[in-house]
Amino acid sequence: MREGLKNSEEIKMEDEKKITSEKEQLKTEKNKEVSEKENKKFEKSKEKSNQQIKKMKEMYEKKKRTKMKIAIITTIIIVVGLFISTIFALVNMNNDKIMSGISIAGIDMSGLTKEEATSKLELMYNEKKEKEINLKYEEYVSSLNPTLMEVNYEIEKAVGEAYSIGKKSNIFQNNYEILFTLIGKKNIPINMTLNEEVTRQTIEDIGVNIPGIVIESSYSVEDEELIITKGTAGIKVDTDNLLNIVKEKLNDIYSNDDYIEIPVIYKEPEPIDIEKIHEEIYKEAQDAYITEEPFAVYPEVEGIDFDVEAAKTILQEEKEEYIIPLIITKPNITLTDIGEKAFPDELSTFTTRYDVSDKDRTTNLELACEKLNGKVILPGETFSYNQTLGARTASAGYKNAKIYVSGEVVDGIGGGICQISSTLYNAVLMANLEIVERRNHQFVTSYVPAGRDATVVYGSTDFKFKNTRQYPVRLVATAKNGIATISVYGIKEQTEYTFSFSTKTIASIPYTTKYVEDSSLAEGTEKVKQKGANGLKTETYITKMLDGKVISTTLLSKDTYNAMTRIILKGTKKVTNNKTTQAVEQPTNQVTQTEEQQGTQVTTNPQENTEEPQQNVNTTE
Repeated sequence: MREGLKNSEEIKMEDEKKITSEKEQLKTEKNKEVSEKENKKFEKSKEKSNQQIKKMKEMYEKKKRTKMKIAIITTIIIVVGLFISTIFALVNMNNDKIMSGISIAGIDMSGLTKEEATSKLELMYNEKKEKEINLKYEEYVSSLNPTLMEVNYEIEKAVGEAYSIGKKSNIFQNNYEILFTLIGKKNIPINMTLNEEVTRQTIEDIGVNIPGIVIESSYSVEDEELIITKGTAGIKVDTDNLLNIVKEKLNDIYSNDDYIEIPVIYKEPEPIDIEKIHEEIYKEAQDAYITEEPFAVYPEVEGIDFDVEAAKTILQEEKEEYIIPLIITKPNITLTDIGEKAFPDELSTFTTRYDVSDKDRTTNLELACEKLNGKVILPGETFSYNQTLGARTASAGYKNAKIYVSGEVVDGIGGGICQISSTLYNAVLMANLEIVERRNHQFVTSYVPAGRDATVVYGSTDFKFKNTRQYPVRLVATAKNGIATISVYGIKEQTEYTFSFSTKTIASIPYTTKYVEDSSLAEGTEKVKQKGANGLKTETYITKMLDGKVISTTLLSKDTYNAMTRIILKGTKKVTNNKTTQAVEQPTNQVTQTEEQQGTQVTTNPQENTEEPQQNVNTTE
């Protein structure tokens, strides 16, 4: 029984083993089948990849061969180019002409020698320097002269740069320059320079004469009153802008001769600062006295004061002129009481002549001298001509006399007082005092040489000097019998110098002629309204001497005087018969005679060529 069971279990186990074995065999066969499929799939993928790699290798090899061909061709081209340019560079180093493709200021210089290029450019630029730059603002016209502005074109430098291209010692640099020039062309600019200080000053001088300029507020002390003249809003030349426009025009060789519209900016006058004015004029009364050891002169000082708050109330009113009452405290002892001991020495004196037959102008000169006479300037103090004389008005006693208005000689109030400021300028120079502010006239004057004048315009242009001496000085001024004299008195110092002056004419500006139609003159006749006068550019030198020996010679000033336009009236009146023609033509001969007489008069009559402008009138001296 047990054996039977055992056999049955063994049989069962064998069957299970058999089944298990079959399963494993089936699994193995299945796995093998899957593996074969995957192997086949891998083989196909591998074959595809190999094909792609093969294609990529073929493409790479193809590109490599192409690049090599390009590199070889490029190398050949560069080598040939370098060879050719090297040969050209070697040849060009000995070439005495500017190579092709080079321009200077846009002007082709190809194939020209240095001398030919320089000559060509100088011809063009010298012609440009001779042309005035015309300026215009509304009806006002003026001009700038390139010669007077010291305009210079660096032509030789530009030609030298152009000529040196391809001719340097470094052959590789030459090759580069030659290739660059042949392919891209090259333009070399010409550097332009000018004297900016002179040009700015000239522009500002022009700005004084344009219509509608701003007038700044000003003040003066007269008797026991502070007179404040209110400024008026107006325009001012935009100097920086105009200077840049002028530079552009000068830099452009092809610029036309059209007028430059003067750029202006609107400007309000500075507000009246009454507290500042009070600070400037306030003085406490002091008696004059002299000390012996050390010797010193102390002139009297009038006490000056005013009520600032009351003045502010007055200034709230809308007026052109304000009168502020002053509180004057008189000193007990004056230099007059001390006598000549205070100012014993004449330090300098200078005279100019005038025409006594011109009564109104003579009055103005006498008024100016009255204001100056007895004026004491303390050591370190700065004298102002405009503040001393005050506003030139009819109420102050000034008359109409010759002045300059927009380049013409006309009548204007206050004419003549520039002769006194010019006389004072020379006396001050000879007394060895320091000039603080001085400007020359617009045109050459007749009463002092060029470079020795000092113009004034109330509210804008002043003449100022500073007493740099050890002791006070006093002015003595007179205008009598056709001679204006100003002397400076004081005390001579241990070392006193004498002075002489010389003026060099740097350039002359020819005057132009302007014709103006006049219906009162017969057609075909002409009358000279204003003689022309050449303009000048001058340099004035001052020589300091001690005991007759020259110590130094220094530049005193550089001055520019415009040319005065010759104005001729041209008759347009129609004539109907011979009798009328004769009657009209007769004055023409008289006009010629008058012109000759005027030529003589200009030499002897000071007021013909200079005068002081009235405030709010666009004038120049």
